[in-house]
Order: sequence, then structure tokens, then C-alpha cells
Amino acid sequence: MISEENKSIPPINGLVLAGGKSIRMGTPKDLLNWHGKEQRYFAADLLAPFCEEVFISCRQDQLEDFDPDYRALTDTFLNMGPFGGILSALRSQRDKAWLVVACDLPLLDKRSLEFLISSRNHQKAATTYESPFDGLPEPLITIWEPKSYSLLLNFLGTGNTCPRKVLINSDTLILKPHDPDALMNVNTPEEAEKAKHILKK
Repeated sequence: MISEENKSIPPINGLVLAGGKSIRMGTPKDLLNWHGKEQRYFAADLLAPFCEEVFISCRQDQLEDFDPDYRALTDTFLNMGPFGGILSALRSQRDKAWLVVACDLPLLDKRSLEFLISSRNHQKAATTYESPFDGLPEPLITIWEPKSYSLLLNFLGTGNTCPRKVLINSDTLILKPHDPDALMNVNTPEEAEKAKHILKK
């Protein structure tokens, strides 16, 4: 029997944010191969055991060579970066929470996701990690609850499209990561070299 409380906990979908232009990297980050396949697909596979459905958030032009074994979700909120991807996902299935990860996290591992999900507080707007690099909440490894949709819309209404500011100014559960390296964003060739070095270890 499912308890009444469990019935009221929104199920989780997964979202891999892969629609960025990768200007600083100089090559598309979602297509980088860290683990034997394109990172967008590796990240989707990493999320799959924890989620009802997993989608890859991407631009329309990225669908040309998209693997049909995976599901794409194109933005309905355009030209807003990660903020638009998160909003588009929440709008597409309003009763679901969304576990959102960026495609530029090659060191993200199963353990970090397990801890995030087991620590989740569905009564808050979101559950996230504190970034080990600047001490602020990390919006691109976050469970966004259904109620965060209206919060994001409110921020959008004030002209603010920074998901991190939403987390800072909302009722957010912020966790300390077990493994700070797992949260490392790789945006530049220099950071990519550092990540390769850590992966070799």
C-alpha cells in the first residue's frame, strides 16, 4: 500500500540541459565524449534510474543528429539559457518535479544524485547543492519541485532570468556535497584538461 504522504510527493523527471552555445569551450559541450558516448546521452543515462522519464533540453537545430533512443525537449521559453530550459520542462509536465543537471558536469556521479534525491524535501521549492567553488546554490544540479514554476515565472516577470537568484531568494534546501569535484562545471579547454586529469585518477 502506498501511504497518503507518498501519494502526495510529486514524481521526478530528469532534464539534461544541453542547449548552450559552448562559446567559451569552442566546441559543443553536449557532444564531448568523456565516458564512451556524447555527454548529453551519458548524463541522461545517469539520471534514468532515478527518474520516471528523462529529457534532453536542446535547441531546435540540435535535433538534426539526435539519437532517437533519447527524448528531446525544446524550449518554449526562448533565449533565456538554463532558465528557459527549466521553465519549459516545468511547464510541459506541471505535476512533476524535475531533477535538472547541466551537460557540462563530466564528474557528476551516481552517489551525488542518490544523496540529492534521498535528502529531497518536496515541501520546499527546490533541493540543491552548495557549490564548493563559490558557496552559492548550484541551480544546475537541482530538484525543482512543481511549485517552483510560479516562482520562476515571478522572477521572469521582473526581468530576472538567473536560476541561482531564484534558489537564493526562495525556500530552498541546500546540501553540502560529499565530493566537491563531482560538481565541477567544465566550460573552458583549461577546465576540460583539469577534469581529464581527475577522471584518470
